[in-house]
Amino acid sequence: MTLRTRAVALAVAVTLSLTGALTVAPTGATAATGVEDEGADCVVTGLPDQGSLPSNSRLPDPFKKLDGTRISAKSDWRCRREEIKKLAEKFVYGEKPGKPASVTGTVSRTSITVNVNHNGKSAAFSASVSLPSGSGPFPAVVVLGGFGADTAAITAAGAAVINYDPYAVGREGTPRNNKQGAFYSIYGSSSSTGLLLAWAWGVSRIIDVIEQSDGSILKADATGVTGCSRFGKGAFVIGAFDQRIALTMPIESGSAGVPIFRGIPGEGAQSLSSAYGEQPWLGDAFGSFTSGPDRLPVDTHEMVAMVAPRGLFIMDNPHIVNLGPRSASVAALGGAEVYKALGAGSNITYWSDIQDGNHCANRPEWRSPLQQNIQKFLLKTGNAPGAIRISPKALGNLSDWRDWQTPTLGDSGDTTPPTAPAGLAASGATSTGASLSWTAATDDNGVAGYDVLRASGATFVQVGTSTTTSYSDTGLTPSTTYRYQVRARDAAGNVSPVSNTATVTTQPGTSTGACTAVPTVQTQWATGYVVQPLTITNTGTATITGWTATFTLPAGHTVTGSWNGTLTVSGQTVTIRNVAHNGTLAPGAGTTSVGFQATRPNGNTALPSGYTCA
Repeated sequence: MTLRTRAVALAVAVTLSLTGALTVAPTGATAATGVEDEGADCVVTGLPDQGSLPSNSRLPDPFKKLDGTRISAKSDWRCRREEIKKLAEKFVYGEKPGKPASVTGTVSRTSITVNVNHNGKSAAFSASVSLPSGSGPFPAVVVLGGFGADTAAITAAGAAVINYDPYAVGREGTPRNNKQGAFYSIYGSSSSTGLLLAWAWGVSRIIDVIEQSDGSILKADATGVTGCSRFGKGAFVIGAFDQRIALTMPIESGSAGVPIFRGIPGEGAQSLSSAYGEQPWLGDAFGSFTSGPDRLPVDTHEMVAMVAPRGLFIMDNPHIVNLGPRSASVAALGGAEVYKALGAGSNITYWSDIQDGNHCANRPEWRSPLQQNIQKFLLKTGNAPGAIRISPKALGNLSDWRDWQTPTLGDSGDTTPPTAPAGLAASGATSTGASLSWTAATDDNGVAGYDVLRASGATFVQVGTSTTTSYSDTGLTPSTTYRYQVRARDAAGNVSPVSNTATVTTQPGTSTGACTAVPTVQTQWATGYVVQPLTITNTGTATITGWTATFTLPAGHTVTGSWNGTLTVSGQTVTIRNVAHNGTLAPGAGTTSVGFQATRPNGNTALPSGYTCA
């Protein structure tokens, strides 16, 4: 299954009945933030070493910072969450790298393509898209491996379905020292990061591409994720590690998913050593804890908390002990304490009170809460409260697992936001970067920093932070127009209105001339043909940020259409230049998105020739 966390509000009134039904007082839905990790600027120190970890049979206190003190305000959660994230990466999943140097791609009504270039390495993958009825733009739910929540119910609720193949990004059936897939093509086959975080990285790159699109098909701020069984494990981790995901819906995730690691040995679920050895789902470092989870400085209730206050709907199966449903209910109850402290208790649902015991079945008990969660967190048209409905067959008791109490988190008393920054200007544009400067905002208790927002399509997303009144943005695409805004924040977490909008267009890219253009005739007929792809490959040793392909048309031939390139014709000479999303190619990388169609005299079988690239 999947869990996620982010932070904001929920003062909950909770009642747990004898049937295990927990109801929570409703609060407003909390939208996903526009940044993958909003605590990335938090300084995390004091991470323990493996050899110094004490044994603790109880669940770690999610409110206790690495320095031993407990958080006292809701604004403290942002950096406490970052501490939990770093602990989870170090000891459980491996590291999830941030956004690569270049992420480009396309969004259509049927598919999403993703192209990644980073440190001279490249990878590409794609996902299919199924839209509901209507004109859009639509929210979307990423379904892992075609195996998650009922897709018919998702589309009926008004959300699109993105069918994501996790194996294209992190393949199962590989040894830990030779992992395969797009993630490992970039970060190395011996990377210590497990498949679950590799899959999470892939979904984050899909969201990057949606953010860069024009917003006419899919909404950038309304993405959910779901999966069942091993893909439920993936969905849980995906939601926990990307705060742009508004709704996380893991199903029957089992060991290495939602169930607390400390509870699995006593419940009789799949053992941690079995889960660790079956596939490289977890990071390599977790191997030291398979027989002793009590030494882990984190547990999955804190991964649930990482999703707070965003929407979380955990679906579980109490009829299969091997899935660890009792331990999963404890994780949900423990994470819900953080939701409560943040004032977002109505944003979490855990539901194992079901009749059908078949693994990964579509169940009638889940259909209504599924659609209510989609309406609340993706469509923003509902406000149904979350519910904890734990089957008596697998009812965990949180009090058996904790020796800490949930604090009442204050709001720090400061509710006044800073003034908006003024005079935002963009200058010094190159083919891949630009510099920003602005006039300082003011605040009654001082400005803590600034968030930098960027848009190349319809939606502004946060791309960086600064503690000064300037920022240099890098990794941009040549010949592309970008818009920027800046907002200020204070130490209490109050955020100012955005500044004015500054616009800049990057310079055209340059080519080293070290590239090739190789045509593939996809189809031809008596009076025409289609070349798809016209593969452009960087054969040099340095990344290129632009290319130009030329070829010669036979006499009497005419180009009638082209795609993913800017085409001009002079006599019989055709020139195709890159467009924004396919101009940057790392050494050895290629793009297969370019193509064209031409007509020719009936009976003439000639084809274009003399392809060159520079």
